[in-house]
Amino acid sequence: MTLRNLFLQHVAQTSDAPLLLEVESATGIFITDTKGKVYIDLISGIGVCSLGHCHPEVVQAVQFQVQQYMHTMVYGEHVQQPQVALAALLTSVLPEKLNSVYFTNSGSEATEGAMKLAKRITGRNEFISFQNSYHGSTQGALSLMDNEYFTKAYSPLLPHTKHLQFNHMVDLEQITTNTAAVFIELVKAENGVQVMDKNFATAIRQRCNDTGTLLILDEIQTGMGRTGKLFCFEHFNIQPDVLLLGKAFGGGLPLGAFVADKKLMSTLSYEPVLGHITTFGGNPVCCAAAFASLNFLLKNESLMNVCSRETLIRTRLKHSLIKAVRTFGLLAAIELKDFSTMKKAMDLCLQNGVITDWFLFADNCLRIAPPLIISEQELNQAIDVVLQSLDEIK
Repeated sequence: MTLRNLFLQHVAQTSDAPLLLEVESATGIFITDTKGKVYIDLISGIGVCSLGHCHPEVVQAVQFQVQQYMHTMVYGEHVQQPQVALAALLTSVLPEKLNSVYFTNSGSEATEGAMKLAKRITGRNEFISFQNSYHGSTQGALSLMDNEYFTKAYSPLLPHTKHLQFNHMVDLEQITTNTAAVFIELVKAENGVQVMDKNFATAIRQRCNDTGTLLILDEIQTGMGRTGKLFCFEHFNIQPDVLLLGKAFGGGLPLGAFVADKKLMSTLSYEPVLGHITTFGGNPVCCAAAFASLNFLLKNESLMNVCSRETLIRTRLKHSLIKAVRTFGLLAAIELKDFSTMKKAMDLCLQNGVITDWFLFADNCLRIAPPLIISEQELNQAIDVVLQSLDEIK
């Protein structure tokens, strides 16, 4: 049987139309298939490979660490240098009260851990999020989603959850002394790059202060330089009580985290002891990759200077089929007429050598989120292909 047949037979599928791109190798912004065709990856593996594929410093860090040890015991009595070094570096670039890191395997697990932490700290069980937000696909995280198409098959989910209207001030009155935490995305990526109003963000922060509610900020997609700053909240002049990280945080390997003040995080250590545990979260190889990635980004801050490349996306992506272009840094949604048009465009882009994608709650939009290392020349080349592909739609 061919590799493709084995894939379809033995690897669990989540749609009836997988792309079936057979990957041979990936370097920088490029992916090469088993026939030798080269593609520009305009989505960074859904935001994971922000420094491109197989970044040399990340590869070197991984190779070194696998020769030392790959796993002993993560959350136990073992002090592991990669984990400690990453936590120290990460907290050094965060606000003072974000000083304690709990490593997870993914962004969804970071959401789950933060939900438990909020319950433990506040003694409350109500959670609030916003319509068309995405915080993960596990059952707790899924409870924060209001879209019935994705949630109905798995009901009942967690009770006592509310989904407020985005940028709607009156709805903030629903944050009360019964609310354990409010989860927010400052940029709703899966809704086609919808940006929170700065006054609305400030009002949420104040309402949480007034009601003793934790503000949990999901930077799983927007963190690590994607928006032009290391963290998106730096654009909004607010600070969260808990920060969620994932995707690009791991430097290409599976790693997430929730970050809070040590006084808050310590509540997971008693009544009960081992209040939140994970076998693999904070794996030393993943932490070594993440440290190398973050360290490189901090040493090369010019990669986060995305303004000129964001401008390229906004100014060059003009076509009769494009209804709107929404961007925040190197995260862009190219709005087309409907899903059918978007799917044709995505398929033609793939045929023509550019990998794009769509959004869960905006399936008429093409996703563009290239690696931060992409040059203006390379981005122009990719945009040429997107425009060509739109020309070919019949």
